[in-house]
Amino acid sequence: MKKAILINNINEYIVRNKQKEWQPLIEKGIHYEGISVIPLHYDESKDRSTTILLKFEPGATYPYHNHPGGEEIFVLNGEAIIDNVILYEGDYLYTPVNFKHSVTTKTGCSMLFVVPEEVEILS
Repeated sequence: MKKAILINNINEYIVRNKQKEWQPLIEKGIHYEGISVIPLHYDESKDRSTTILLKFEPGATYPYHNHPGGEEIFVLNGEAIIDNVILYEGDYLYTPVNFKHSVTTKTGCSMLFVVPEEVEILS
């Protein structure tokens, strides 16, 4: 009996630096001024990206929203303000299911987000 040999091509799963360009963040027809996105992992079963990079220009704000599936954030550079707490470069935040907050920045920042379920805008 022959064993099945699976050949994985890791290159299919890599997003190389500068392979994708920053795009304006537009969700459901709403353009969030001063926020740009690079999708990293697209989940076909959910028809959306679940892992993204977001870049906030100084003063940009993402509105108050709910995370039905929780969220993970890693600050790559700059400072982000979430729930009146400043997250600095290298900080990590896990938000549990149904955690509600907004995001803003005075200085600008870039962050890695893992968002298993689509957010619900509340304001």
